[in-house]
Amino acid sequence: MTKKHNALARRLLDRQDDYLRFTKDWRVPADNNGSERDIRMIKLRQKVSGCLRTLTGAKQFCTIRSYLSTAAKHGKHYLETLVMLAEGRPWLPSNQ
Repeated sequence: MTKKHNALARRLLDRQDDYLRFTKDWRVPADNNGSERDIRMIKLRQKVSGCLRTLTGAKQFCTIRSYLSTAAKHGKHYLETLVMLAEGRPWLPSNQ
């Protein structure tokens, strides 16, 4: 076995509770696909346009995507959420 394999095995053993937390705490998802999905759009936008023109534009894009992603996770539709925002009635998640 190589050093690389040993390092992986050691990390798995040392952090076993972290890696298996989803088996004991049902609030923790078994994968991170939701998080990956949230950042995929910005990577796609970079790929298609070549870059995000300014840091301000990139921050605004991420803010909007984050807002829409959170709304979707609470069962809200993108268009409905954007209309409410444009009308000055921004949707906010309940703190329950």
